Amino acid sequence: MADSGAEWLVEDGIGEQRALLFDKGEVIAARLFWPGQLVAGETLPATLTSKASGARRGVATLENGREVLVDHLPKGVTEGARANVRITRAAIAERGRLKRAQARWLESSDESADEAAQETGGKFVPDARRARSFPAGEWEDVWYAASSGAIAFVGGEVLCSVTPAMTVIDIDGDLPPRELALAAIPAIAQALRWFEIGGNIGIDFPTPQAKADRRAVDEALEQALADWPHERTAMNGFGFVQIIARLEGPSLLHRFATLRTGMCARCALRMAERVEGAGTTLLTVHPALKAKLKPEWLDALRKRTGRDVRIETDPGLALEAPSAQVVPV
Repeated sequence: MADSGAEWLVEDGIGEQRALLFDKGEVIAARLFWPGQLVAGETLPATLTSKASGARRGVATLENGREVLVDHLPKGVTEGARANVRITRAAIAERGRLKRAQARWLESSDESADEAAQETGGKFVPDARRARSFPAGEWEDVWYAASSGAIAFVGGEVLCSVTPAMTVIDIDGDLPPRELALAAIPAIAQALRWFEIGGNIGIDFPTPQAKADRRAVDEALEQALADWPHERTAMNGFGFVQIIARLEGPSLLHRFATLRTGMCARCALRMAERVEGAGTTLLTVHPALKAKLKPEWLDALRKRTGRDVRIETDPGLALEAPSAQVVPV
């Protein structure tokens, strides 16, 4: 993804861990982890609880009662068998349903979770370095871009949205088709990395009229994504390109599409934690966010800041626009 000078930093937030990949002072990728979420690569004990006769796939139940879809079942294994499973994809919420996590059955019983990963930056970014806080504005740039699903470029913007089948990227602008498509490619590459997009991805370019124009866009896209693992089709005659990339969990776009109030509640806590001064932290939020602010999160905010916390609501505020300030006791 980047040269050897790139470094992941993890910020331990309230209700979440955030990670940014910096290269030469620039943010080139982001990740997000919520406590309790399974992480690709984790190894956990499980019991096979459902399996059709002769099938290599089934359902296993972890020790905490959570069910995962499991594959690579050995021949002859039966329901009730116990073994370790390795998570290959975290659960992903979609509108109206939850896609269960996926895992691989491990025949060896001595596989165990990687504790060292949890002692560094966090198990979701095992080679990261912990930072007390990110440089001002860096996480906010990623967060608000993901919230809107848009990244602007000179002459237009790329618009990203999630569907049950794929993540779709559209290009909007007023440049001629070839120029618009080429100008959009850096923003597309940025969106894929910033939003941690994986799985099935469709890019709807403005339709170039000539084969040479489509070839130029294909070559530019190949160069922009050369260090990002994926498979890709050539652009068809309608300007559509399909990409397949490894999917290990929900993208930022998935979280905003299905869990927006949770995303915004955590953002409000981060804002409240970063204000400075003596007194009481006054956090003003949309009424829908107040119910999402768990008591243990507010306790953590008090401990981190050394201040009492007061929550007020304002229905005129957007979910994404809380207000935090320090007021006299």
